[in-house]
Amino acid sequence: MTGAAAEKMWLRQWDEAIVAPPTPMHRVLVAVETILDTEGFPALGKGGSAALTTPRGGERVVGLASHAPAEDPDLDPSVVAEMLTLLVDPDFVRRGHGSRLLNATVDHLREDGFRQIVTWAFADNYAVLGFLESAGWGEDTAERVLDMGRPIRMVRLTTDIS
Repeated sequence: MTGAAAEKMWLRQWDEAIVAPPTPMHRVLVAVETILDTEGFPALGKGGSAALTTPRGGERVVGLASHAPAEDPDLDPSVVAEMLTLLVDPDFVRRGHGSRLLNATVDHLREDGFRQIVTWAFADNYAVLGFLESAGWGEDTAERVLDMGRPIRMVRLTTDIS
């Protein structure tokens, strides 16, 4: 499915995930950034120094993180959570959004009594692996292979938050 029908379906699913998550332990966190008007001053782009305080179009969602109790059969979902998603718009990386989303995820999960978090990442996604490893995550022994027209290896990473 593509085009307008796909967009409508994804918007509906997004709304459902936000408004009516499967359980109270399923959460979606978002990162927003104010979009500025920078049309006048060449060094800043359009808007010049006034761009620093003049919103253009308000805020934009530039990243998201979602988490829930872990579902892998070798994990205890009462103490292990899974970070299902951690995404930042490529135009907004290296501005701290990923770190803030990751820290907020850890804070929420600690408050909920979780002691460990796991997540799955593509084995060749060195940017994500490096980011998580720099934040104290490490691979455990679990891996899986997805069939996406060719085998795609994923590795599970974990961190202790107790």
